[in-house]
Amino acid sequence: MLVVGGTGPTGVPLVQGLVDRGHRVSILHRGTHEVPDTPAEVEHLHADPYDADSLRVALGTRTFDVSVVMYGRLRAIADVLVGRTGRFLSVGGVPAYRGFMDPFLNDPPGLPVPLAETAPLVRDPAEDEKGYRIVRTEESVFESHPTATHFRYPYVYGPRQVVPREWCIVRRVLDGRRQIVVADEGLTLHHHAYTDNCAHALLLAVDQPDAASGQIFNVGDEEVLTVRQVIDLVARELGHRFEIVSMPYGLAVPARPLLMQPLPTHRMLDLTAIRTRLGYRDAVPARQALARTARWLVDHPHERGGTEEKILTDPFDYPAEDALIASWQAAERSVTVPSFAVEPRYGLAYSGPGGRARSQAEFEE
Repeated sequence: MLVVGGTGPTGVPLVQGLVDRGHRVSILHRGTHEVPDTPAEVEHLHADPYDADSLRVALGTRTFDVSVVMYGRLRAIADVLVGRTGRFLSVGGVPAYRGFMDPFLNDPPGLPVPLAETAPLVRDPAEDEKGYRIVRTEESVFESHPTATHFRYPYVYGPRQVVPREWCIVRRVLDGRRQIVVADEGLTLHHHAYTDNCAHALLLAVDQPDAASGQIFNVGDEEVLTVRQVIDLVARELGHRFEIVSMPYGLAVPARPLLMQPLPTHRMLDLTAIRTRLGYRDAVPARQALARTARWLVDHPHERGGTEEKILTDPFDYPAEDALIASWQAAERSVTVPSFAVEPRYGLAYSGPGGRARSQAEFEE
């Protein structure tokens, strides 16, 4: 079995899972990021996954029962492996969906919720060139390997992740910050996938060739957490408490790195296909995965001002945050809520806190 990549955040648990299943595994990667967690019996092939000629030299005349491509120039790899592999599994991304990177492409702006594999894709490079390239790559994979299985990943989190969303929260905990800014109460649902859950999804496809053949699957955690829930859960795991300062999206500038998009609309995937065809369930529940990630980041803190923080585009500019919070709270204090002739309520069908009073003082069986 060939794994292209195999040393990244999702590759490490995938390779371990394949070895545990008794597969003889070869990983093809550049050799610049060897990881100690790779099982000793795994063969290493060193080549440039972005260069077709380099791939051909490294592979020689070898063939494989299964190839899992997680890294590199997917179109070129798919072409090189024509006639060399029995099964072809590949990993791509959700920017293939029209509006994922540019919510203003939809009217009203935002994505369908939840977003199924059958949702519209980017078909015009003028609208979204990156998304268009991803779609064309997917099509190229199935042109080369009609029985391929392709996975659309959302943002991935967990150990060794290069876009560690949770670091925006963990660093503020480590720095002793007591306030954190969110947009619109932090209620945005943004689908993520834990590293071990991504690997589990791929392993399910390896184990079930007939069910996976010719399919495209969304991958993500079964529970989709709001931005505010992510903050609360990370802080709780680290024994910290934040004052959540909610502002309208247009003013909540420090919240942008956590939102990762130009609107507070939802990005939520439909997992029906992978759940029903492959029997997917989270290997690690989202709340537990988030706690593990927070602890890992505390034990492996990123360099201040380093690559990860530059990718996140979070300046951790606390004086500016404090000035914004003070200005917003002063504005809130200046607002007077007038008396209404009839107080607006939540509707007579609502019986929760602040809603319609019960009709009887005591409950009768």
